[in-house]
Amino acid sequence: MKKIVFKIITLIIGLTLVSCTMNHKQSFKTKTVDFSVKDIPGTKNNSPDSIPVLNVAVSAIISPRQTFNYYKELFAYISGKIHHRIEFKQRRTYQEVNNLIHNREVDLAFVCSGAYIEEKELGDVDILVVPLCNGKPFYQAYIITNKSSDINSFEDLRGKSFAFTDPLSNTGKLYADKRLADFHSSPDSFFSSIVYTHAHDISMQLVSKKVVDGATVDGLIYDYMAKFHPERVKNLKIIEKSEYFGIPPVVIPSGLNDKLKEQLKDVFLSIHKDPAGKRILNKLLIDRFIIGDDSNYNNIRQIKRKISR
Repeated sequence: MKKIVFKIITLIIGLTLVSCTMNHKQSFKTKTVDFSVKDIPGTKNNSPDSIPVLNVAVSAIISPRQTFNYYKELFAYISGKIHHRIEFKQRRTYQEVNNLIHNREVDLAFVCSGAYIEEKELGDVDILVVPLCNGKPFYQAYIITNKSSDINSFEDLRGKSFAFTDPLSNTGKLYADKRLADFHSSPDSFFSSIVYTHAHDISMQLVSKKVVDGATVDGLIYDYMAKFHPERVKNLKIIEKSEYFGIPPVVIPSGLNDKLKEQLKDVFLSIHKDPAGKRILNKLLIDRFIIGDDSNYNNIRQIKRKISR
């Protein structure tokens, strides 16, 4: 039987992905695109060590360096408003970010919706605020393929190679699992092979370069790339969009100091009123931040129950 060779050599701001080889004669294998774990003291600004530290984590919805670049102006703005220097915690997986929250190693985190409901079940996390994008606190998963392929529906992906983002990702995993359940199937029986990329932009690149046949990605990230980096989506087509889900929230560990909690909330809820803050939000395609509603994530919980049967 013919070999499929994955040569993943994609440079994203100095990030080199590892090459993988899969052989159909062997048992089904799941491959993972890996990268090193780093903490980045992103917004110290040469501040004295006596200034309080705000430890912040971001689930790597996009590749590590891109994640920091994506948020660094927002972190600097928050730092200036609350007079804390921010330490940026970089972790590879959503579970590792959840572990930081669980262990009270961070004060603030930007997490995926799927990771949020996992940690909420443990009582470790509360929503601080959520972003409003395109006038709503909801987003979608996009199933994508290469424009040149003859894949035009989810069912056409049967027997094809596929990229997931992270096991806890809603748009990068759970939604696709739900669609597989609709076919009474599972990843290892439906797809010829799968890869975990741990970043939506990497999944998009793998599809664009025909390393994999399809992927499930965060619609907000796809739309961001389409607006600011259209060359990265020019080879892609969206074959399916999910229903709307509660948008990835900004969270705090349960029991965070009330004064710090209110300071952070005030900054997020008012940032759109400040011209400098509004410019930052415009770059992130965020209208403003609002108070979040946990019930917006119930349909994700329903998917989890469905696929766990």
